Amino acid sequence: MAEPGPDLAHEQAAWDAGHGRVCGVDEAGRGPLAGPVVAAAVVLDRDVLDDPIWRKLDDSKRMSAAARDSLYDTIMATASVGVGICDIDEIDLLNILGATMKAMTDAVRALDPGASYALIDGNRLPVLGIEARTIVKGDQKSLSIAAASVIAKVTRDRIMADLARRYPGYGWERNAGYGTAEHLAALQTLGATPAHRKSFAPVREALGKDI
Repeated sequence: MAEPGPDLAHEQAAWDAGHGRVCGVDEAGRGPLAGPVVAAAVVLDRDVLDDPIWRKLDDSKRMSAAARDSLYDTIMATASVGVGICDIDEIDLLNILGATMKAMTDAVRALDPGASYALIDGNRLPVLGIEARTIVKGDQKSLSIAAASVIAKVTRDRIMADLARRYPGYGWERNAGYGTAEHLAALQTLGATPAHRKSFAPVREALGKDI
């Protein structure tokens, strides 16, 4: 039996409590060895949520690239979207958790108009200045968080595809900077690039071999 997809139960609870603009927040790129971490905040338009297309929305990791791209366009056209990006220098300075929290904060602050309540994927709350709650595996439970997961992943995948053209040989257009066998082998033979996270152990080891 297929797992149930995300719904609006958490959003409805917030709406019933008087919050008119509820955003879902998710990130992409905590684990890779290269590239930024990207977060997105999405406020869905309640007037269009009866469209069948929203039934296709899910945790971005459980969707095909084509499905993500299609829903990315729909979300961008119909919802309020904010994006926060922390680059490699910020990741190395703040550590990946700190950079992730900052990206989430920046994403929520980028919403215009802003949100009054946030549903956050995971178990840690970033500093937002508005009411919020965390939801573990929220991208599989909340439609707003699922929408944010799509925006964050597609945005980051496109950044990594561009970086792959600048730094060929690591397979980032396929692995998005994660530590796959292809990527780790390239680190050994080609060394680290300016797009690599120097604070991550495999990259530190590659840099050590370069010195």
